[in-house]
Order: sequence, then structure tokens, then C-alpha cells
Amino acid sequence: MSAFEQAQLDVKTLTKRPANEDMLALYAHFKQASAGDASGSRPGMFDMVSRAKYDAWAALKGMSKAAAEQAYIDKVNALLQTHK
Repeated sequence: MSAFEQAQLDVKTLTKRPANEDMLALYAHFKQASAGDASGSRPGMFDMVSRAKYDAWAALKGMSKAAAEQAYIDKVNALLQTHK
């Protein structure tokens, strides 16, 4: 099992919900690592949650898969220290 896969399991063990900014960072780095650059059209302004998620992912355009995986792992490890 890779460190990225382990981080995906570890994040599910958090006992407190991370802040929205942390949740967006996790989402964006996971999507960048697993799917590459953001694709599709930006959600409309009335779908604020999907729009925020898309914007966070799109902000990582050009980031390599390895860098996105490492950023995800680092974020999970930081959250494990403060949210256990």
C-alpha cells in the first residue's frame, strides 16, 4: 500500500471535522493526484459548494501527480496531529 493510499484510510479516522479550508485542500489535492488538472465547466454561482471545490482543484493546475499526492499526505498528517 502506498503512502497516498494509507493517507486516504487515515483521514477517515479523524475524530473532529476539519475546517472548510482543510476539507477543500484535501479534496483539491486528492482530485489533482487522481484525475489531473480540473476539467469540465465551472459550476454556477448558485451551487456554492461545488463551485468552491472546483475552484480549489483548478487552483492546482499544472501540479504533478507526485506533488499532489505528497501535499495530500502532508495535510492528512497535520490533521492527524490536531484532530485526534
